[in-house]
Amino acid sequence: MTQFVYKKIMDDLKRKIFAGQFPDMKLPDERTLSEAYQVSRSSVKHALNKMEHVGIIFKKRGSGTFINPLYIKNESIFNYEGSNLGVTDNFQMHGQKPKVKVLSFEVISPTEELQRDLFIDRYDFVYKIVRLRLFDDQPFMIETGYIPIKIVQNLNQEIIEGSIFNYLEDAHNLAVTKSFLSVFAEPSQAEDQQLLQLEPNEPVGVMEGIFFLDNGTPFEFSHMRFHYKYMKFNSFVSVQ
Repeated sequence: MTQFVYKKIMDDLKRKIFAGQFPDMKLPDERTLSEAYQVSRSSVKHALNKMEHVGIIFKKRGSGTFINPLYIKNESIFNYEGSNLGVTDNFQMHGQKPKVKVLSFEVISPTEELQRDLFIDRYDFVYKIVRLRLFDDQPFMIETGYIPIKIVQNLNQEIIEGSIFNYLEDAHNLAVTKSFLSVFAEPSQAEDQQLLQLEPNEPVGVMEGIFFLDNGTPFEFSHMRFHYKYMKFNSFVSVQ
């Protein structure tokens, strides 16, 4: 319940930040926020600490809590929080979560590369799931995922139209908690240009990697192709 409360505060504060409700770039103090949200100061403090950790805000001793202007200028759609690494829960734009359009869903034999990446053999069939992610009607990502059937046997159209990671956690008590991701850019292909509404001379951002269950088992190999306008990463570096 505490996690839900602090997350709700964070989401609302981020929404208000982008709505321009803090024109002086300063947040109210903890007491004011706890009264406004009718929650304990510890919940407010937890939310503010999380926001400071990812660089949304910064605290100036003796002066208060301020909004990082670069956060507003360069909003990233990548907002990983908590232990769930799924796109549905963690990719947001102005507080809005993406919609999903399933392009294809099939069972295939694994290539040698998939056998290596997912630590499976040639007889371990995998789901191949291709989905288009959109904010409103604006497509921003083509996502192709490969999941071994031996890990989860009953995926269907309804499940993949939502969050597969949430389904895995709710129905099978398995959590995807780790990933190794590579990020790069390359010239867009004809399919990218059609689905992401790119011009032939415009590039595409690529993010691919392996997602692992909390017991260390490779769960999914994912290849994600982004409209270049959405390929923004924010990093907050603190030297102790």
